[in-house]
Amino acid sequence: MMYKSEEDFLKAYDPDAFEKLSMTTDILILSVSDEVQSNYRKSNKKYMSVLLVKRDDYPFKDKWCLPGGFLDVKEDLEDCPKRILARETGLHDIYLEQLYTFGGLNRDPRMRIVSSSYMALVDKNRLNEKLSDNASWFNIQYFEEEDNVLVILDNGTETLKFKIKKILREKTTDRYKFEIEENNDIAFDHPLVIWSGIERLKNKINYTDVVFNMMPELFALGDLQQVYEVILNKKLLDPAFRRIIADKVEKTEFVQTGAGHRPSALFRYKKNTK
Repeated sequence: MMYKSEEDFLKAYDPDAFEKLSMTTDILILSVSDEVQSNYRKSNKKYMSVLLVKRDDYPFKDKWCLPGGFLDVKEDLEDCPKRILARETGLHDIYLEQLYTFGGLNRDPRMRIVSSSYMALVDKNRLNEKLSDNASWFNIQYFEEEDNVLVILDNGTETLKFKIKKILREKTTDRYKFEIEENNDIAFDHPLVIWSGIERLKNKINYTDVVFNMMPELFALGDLQQVYEVILNKKLLDPAFRRIIADKVEKTEFVQTGAGHRPSALFRYKKNTK
């Protein structure tokens, strides 16, 4: 139907004539920290970890998922993940970027729900507030093959697994599309969000300084190298790594002591690098 004016259109407009959908925000909160051994002492081995929450209601009751929530109709889209982060971690003003929009037809059995996902990078040592009882950090291990990747999450009590299928979308840019191949442990399509975020982080640390959002203010170069290696899932040659970060860090007058070896110089992120 054609209308003569906007006023005529508004008079005839029926909002109930359109199908409804809802909007949520899911947040992938990643950190890197030392492994805690059974005697509660930290080892030299580091793990990338993700914060998950256990659902206490249907759908997917008692399944683990990413922190998230529905967007309030009067809430700005960028304020929603900040609100959820503050609720789950007590953190404010941390690194947060929009990841992807996930809108699969069957991603939620309740209704058509589109999720605007975000990735947050934190140093877990900054978490002063106790996590909610249904939240837990899971260490991440992943094993890539040519056409799939197996991801294993472990919090010391439970082990979760999922497998992602990699489909080459653009050969010239080496871009992949991801699909869930196996998953019995994690709610919704959150395995896709988790792996998409890991892939984003792997790419970004090669050309940005984003990794320093996961580091304490002062750190040894060996610890920084381990963080790069954990994220990239590969060993880096020391000389090559030192060249990569040479212009990104500056040496301080402080040293790392009490680690059972010769004191190491401590560095900080050089924020004004170009």
